[in-house]
Amino acid sequence: MAKHHFHLNANWPGGRNEVGKIHSGQLKTQISIPPEMDGPGIGTNPDEMLLGAAATCYIITLAAMLERSGIVQAALTMNSEAVVDVTKGVFTYEKIIHRPQVVLNSKDMEKKSLVQRLMEKAETSCMISRAIQGNVKIELEGTIEEKEA
Repeated sequence: MAKHHFHLNANWPGGRNEVGKIHSGQLKTQISIPPEMDGPGIGTNPDEMLLGAAATCYIITLAAMLERSGIVQAALTMNSEAVVDVTKGVFTYEKIIHRPQVVLNSKDMEKKSLVQRLMEKAETSCMISRAIQGNVKIELEGTIEEKEA
């Protein structure tokens, strides 16, 4: 059994509307509260980082599953959306919606149903999805298209 350790250093200079810095491996950025939550909106924020973690984990997992299944996609793109509810001053990260788009060559369109199953399986196999399961709902709105000639 292997265990991997990831470390992050954070520096926060003061109060709520300050701008901090984080550093973790290749990730080096400023952080602050987003403007939607009355913050300065400099750098990134926890909401974007959680969405980014979920989205990148999902798309990498899907790409690996497609590869293992012998499917070579012509393109693999995705848009993801996070919904955060604010009720009586309490912020709740309600859900993430992934919208992957897989473009297949015409010879691989016969595998469309397999690709659909893999899109669904990738969500339950992703480490980040499993980590937030039960706390944040994850929805999938995937599309599979044929590459235009």
